[in-house]
Amino acid sequence: RGCVYGAEVVVLLRGTGLVLIMHRMQVVLGHLSASPVFTRSGSARAVGCRSPVSQDSPDDIVVVHGLRTPICKARRGGFKDTTPDELLSAVMMAVLQDVSLSPDKLGDICVGNVLQPGAGAFVARIAQFLRVESMSLREQSLGDVSSRASDIKNARDSFIPMGITSENVAEKFGVSRQKQDAFALMSQQRAACAQQLGLFKNEIVPVTTTFTDAQGKSRSITVTEDEGIRPSTTLEGLAKLKPAFKENGSTTAGNASQVSDGAAAVLLAKRSKAIQLGLPVLGVLRSYAVVGVPPDVMGIGPAYAIPAAVEKARLTLNDIDVYEINEAFASQAVYCVEKLGIPMERVNPNGGAVALGHPLGCTGTRQVVTLLHELKRRGKRAYGVVSMCIGTGMGAAAVFEYPGI
Repeated sequence: RGCVYGAEVVVLLRGTGLVLIMHRMQVVLGHLSASPVFTRSGSARAVGCRSPVSQDSPDDIVVVHGLRTPICKARRGGFKDTTPDELLSAVMMAVLQDVSLSPDKLGDICVGNVLQPGAGAFVARIAQFLRVESMSLREQSLGDVSSRASDIKNARDSFIPMGITSENVAEKFGVSRQKQDAFALMSQQRAACAQQLGLFKNEIVPVTTTFTDAQGKSRSITVTEDEGIRPSTTLEGLAKLKPAFKENGSTTAGNASQVSDGAAAVLLAKRSKAIQLGLPVLGVLRSYAVVGVPPDVMGIGPAYAIPAAVEKARLTLNDIDVYEINEAFASQAVYCVEKLGIPMERVNPNGGAVALGHPLGCTGTRQVVTLLHELKRRGKRAYGVVSMCIGTGMGAAAVFEYPGI
């Protein structure tokens, strides 16, 4: 999952990488050998891993720690002049410092990127040497694609702008403007409450950076909180906003995710390595799944990825305590929640991307960080799901277990 401004990183301890590589190979081979993931009947076929829940193994993949930067408004917020390698460096070093781990213990560093220069390789490597996405400094581009792409509907539909896919979901599945605005208001209210109560403080790394104002004057600032949260949001105010992508549409700037800058990082290890080094276990990866859906309604991906991942974990939807479902657009988030019949109180209890923002390459890891800190705060063994829709028609989901105090 990468970034155009905003980055996520998965840091692996030595002795852990081979397990995850073999894990990934299973998924890739499943893709190569499988029948089409999304069938004509609309059912989803997923590929992923199966891991017996609550049967601890030395080979379990555990999350040792995870942190994120504040999320800032793209092109005008606190990180508008901050490069993604600087953002990533700050959060990576904070993760290591919190658990008193020397960098020489790391076996691999995986950095997500969406449209960074050099496929993100420069940003990733430079961040490591500096001891991350930014949507402020990158322009989105399709790049080189085959001229034959326009001959096949699904290939052609892969070019549909994300905002139009949101409108497609709303129209096809009857998600009204009122439902979208109500969901957006809930996201803002929950995020505002969480921020006011200081619930994000344990997951956020303050970042000191340079900011240049409209008069061209530069100064040093320290960003400590998310910028996109709007406590004063009302249904009346949301209702006044004009459609952003289509005349007479229902997707607006108020019920869609914000364009943002930010970075997040998690430290992974085999359970045996974490025990050997005396490291904590914040969470255990129990399963994950990837599915394909029609590109023109790409936002419905979580509705199919979540059941697949939960089944692989040998759980039911009712066993999941918290769902972190990315709010790319309120239309698709509402559809997914209603399709799955998930109680709304279990979904994004501290708000989501509508309020917090959506740095493309950062969000997946940001969701993991937010989820595990929320489960830890509850203080008992629990299960959580992280899920996202993916442009061009995919969905991904993972099940995590918080082992309890």
